[in-house]
Amino acid sequence: MKRLFLTAIFLFAASAVMTAQDTIALDTGDSMCIAGKGPGQDGAINPHLGEDSIAIVENVGKNEFSIRIQKKGEIINTIKASPGWAVEVKLRKDHVMYFDSATKAMAKVDFKKWE
Repeated sequence: MKRLFLTAIFLFAASAVMTAQDTIALDTGDSMCIAGKGPGQDGAINPHLGEDSIAIVENVGKNEFSIRIQKKGEIINTIKASPGWAVEVKLRKDHVMYFDSATKAMAKVDFKKWE
């Protein structure tokens, strides 16, 4: 019983750490909402949804992709993400962040509170 309890605690703790950073795989021609629309619609979990936050985006793949920020459907910023490159993107509470890729790409995404 004690072993089962310890295993359950370990699995819970490990899953909490693993969800702190999301890895996103983009296929050729993909356009994916990453953050800003809410649960079930976002490719990554932003624990600061509904408030200003910072997205830490790292291109961990071999190909370039674009980061697109929109507000009420209007594009307000586009950033090219080259392989091996990382950036902090400031997201206002009403911003939606997308990743667009012409080729297969991989990205890591994490979020922190904008102070």
